[in-house]
Amino acid sequence: MKYGIAVFPSKALQDQANSYRKRYDSHYSLIPPHITIKNTFEIVDEKLDSCIQYIRSVTSTISPFTIHVYKIDSFFPKTNKIFFKIRSNASLEQLHRLLHEDVIKEEVTQKFTPHVTIAQNLTNQEHFDVLGQLKMHSINHEETIDRVQLLYQLENGSWTVHETFHLGKDC
Repeated sequence: MKYGIAVFPSKALQDQANSYRKRYDSHYSLIPPHITIKNTFEIVDEKLDSCIQYIRSVTSTISPFTIHVYKIDSFFPKTNKIFFKIRSNASLEQLHRLLHEDVIKEEVTQKFTPHVTIAQNLTNQEHFDVLGQLKMHSINHEETIDRVQLLYQLENGSWTVHETFHLGKDC
């Protein structure tokens, strides 16, 4: 089964992201606004419990931390994805690094860029038009992150939470 690990920000930030996503994000109906910590990966049923135990052990060692959303940016020319960029911090980097090790080990092939997607799968012309409009808006949002979610993908392509892990707590 396909899984992923993400952080869902506050309703306020999700509402702000969704005000753009409903127009510009082809995945709007598949998953709420989120910060991807670990992209899609496969887990066979026999390894799910050890995977959950590992995620629990990682999240228990990382205290809640503050994120700062500070600008609108794009991954162009690699993709036409537009996003709220999150200032990197040590706790977020550590969470990302540890959740790519041990039983869910995966080689990281690109630099971790924490973000909340607000537009994707646009044509080049749409991308430049939308990005130009959005860059005129400023964003400055801070909030505390205190939990991480293990998600799984349903047959229709949508994602749902399998389990929530509270940071700094060994539950």
